[in-house]
Amino acid sequence: MIRQSRFRVFASLLALALVAPACSSDDDSSSSTAPPATNTGESPATSAGEPPATNAGASGGTLVFGASNDPRILDPALASDGESLRVATQIFEGLVTTKAGSTEIEPALATSWSANDEGTEWTFTVRTGVKFHDGTDFDAAAVCFNFDRWYNFTGPLQLNSGAYYWRVIFGGFAQNEPDSDAPETSLYKSCDAPSADTAVISLTAPSAAFLSGLVLPPFAIASPTALQDYEADKASVDGDGNPVPEGTFGTEHPIGTGPFKFEEWVPNDHLTIVRNDDYYGTPAILDSVIFRPITDNAARLQALQTGEIDGYDLVDPQDLETISSDSNLQLVERPSFNVGYVGFNQAIAPLDNLDVRKAIALGLNRQAVIDNVYSDSGQVPLEFMPPAVVGWTDEVTRYDYDLDAAKAALAASGLPLPVKIDFYYPSNVARPYMPDPQRIAEAFASDLDAVGFDVTLISQPWTPDYLDTTLSGNASVYLLGQTGDFGDPETFVGTFFRTNSPQWGFDDPELRQSLEDALRITDLDERAAAYVEINKTIMDILPGVPFAHSTSNLAFKSTVSGYVASPVTTESFATVSMSG
Repeated sequence: MIRQSRFRVFASLLALALVAPACSSDDDSSSSTAPPATNTGESPATSAGEPPATNAGASGGTLVFGASNDPRILDPALASDGESLRVATQIFEGLVTTKAGSTEIEPALATSWSANDEGTEWTFTVRTGVKFHDGTDFDAAAVCFNFDRWYNFTGPLQLNSGAYYWRVIFGGFAQNEPDSDAPETSLYKSCDAPSADTAVISLTAPSAAFLSGLVLPPFAIASPTALQDYEADKASVDGDGNPVPEGTFGTEHPIGTGPFKFEEWVPNDHLTIVRNDDYYGTPAILDSVIFRPITDNAARLQALQTGEIDGYDLVDPQDLETISSDSNLQLVERPSFNVGYVGFNQAIAPLDNLDVRKAIALGLNRQAVIDNVYSDSGQVPLEFMPPAVVGWTDEVTRYDYDLDAAKAALAASGLPLPVKIDFYYPSNVARPYMPDPQRIAEAFASDLDAVGFDVTLISQPWTPDYLDTTLSGNASVYLLGQTGDFGDPETFVGTFFRTNSPQWGFDDPELRQSLEDALRITDLDERAAAYVEINKTIMDILPGVPFAHSTSNLAFKSTVSGYVASPVTTESFATVSMSG
């Protein structure tokens, strides 16, 4: 029944992380250098046409982009959703970034960096002459201000639904709050600025994911002046125990160093950014970009066809042929680097019963969903990370669709039939790994009904309700996923399971320690072998069942060029131009 309601092998480590940094040598060196990177407008060709060779003399204009939802917050340190990070990427910059269209690391606000032999002290040479949008000087002291801010988060900002990515990469805080469930230890030790152009970040242990992690938008450097003036760290807790920022930095005054500046945000209507004409690099071509939230897939396509918008992300696979056959429109494919999964919260019965979890996993006809929802752009995963990532293995326990085996597993649980479960899915949103959440949830609910479950489907708006409900541990069975943030297994299985996250409702110290140990391994083959074993363990524990790896597409008018799609979605609008 279904109801709706050691670091001499530095270069090897980065190669392991699927990156080939422009800033590292091919020998056994711990140093990385490169000339200052500015936005030259040169990038690989995409379906959106050849980007201009230079931004000089470009005509400007305003591009209207159809977002799948409103951002949640524009303070990147507290953002974890795609729409927030999409906008924040235009306004803020970190020490390092990824090369357009790839996972290769290249300079941003840092021009060079080096690590000591142990990999615990990293020295960054940062740019001089750069200013934040409010006129504050960017320097090494500003870098340290931001790192110390994150490390010293207190109260609700420490929660998993607050400083999510800090917890993923660095762990705990200076003083953990009793109710934060933050990791007991922190990778971060200190940051010192011996000169205006030198920042030294010290770690408590080596980490193979540290540099790669710094490409994440949540580690972008914000204006210290604005952070203080607009009370960025003032927050309360809502009724569900999630942080609610009370200052205006993240809603009205997000101030970074990027090629675009924030202008205004009218929730549920539009958000506007404008070109930063004082940008230290080559300025953006466009005068402005307007992000307009349009939650429905079909409505976004219609808005593009009628000229209301100039582009949008997360094209429904069923619309690919319509767009590709229209000479006024074009597709830009984003390389696959994601996983969608059905999550199980073991703190909520009956998901604490392994046989119940097995019954769900075996009872989901994932291939049928791929065929019906993803067209030719999806595949059924074996584990919680894609095959391109080091440590992936086909030796995990498999849960291929088998209705009889699913029924047998449910019977083995000892529970009377039908077994009631709530199945959560988000509304008004599409993600690359989840283009149509309702259709996916309804198909899976029908599958589980045939197994012997009594499924209640529960839908909530993506932000803030759904993300808060799932990440805070209040959903039993739910749809979620992850687009890899950087090229390392840490961005998948490390993000999910290295810390004790409420969304999974279980704590396995042995698994967490295995992931912690793997993060410290400096030998390439040894680290890969460690993650193979970790993936086997995870699929035996069965904290959820991955159901999709997918490529995704953006659609633009044919007059738009220069948009370079990234596998990790760190995409800049600075090289985009419009003609006609």
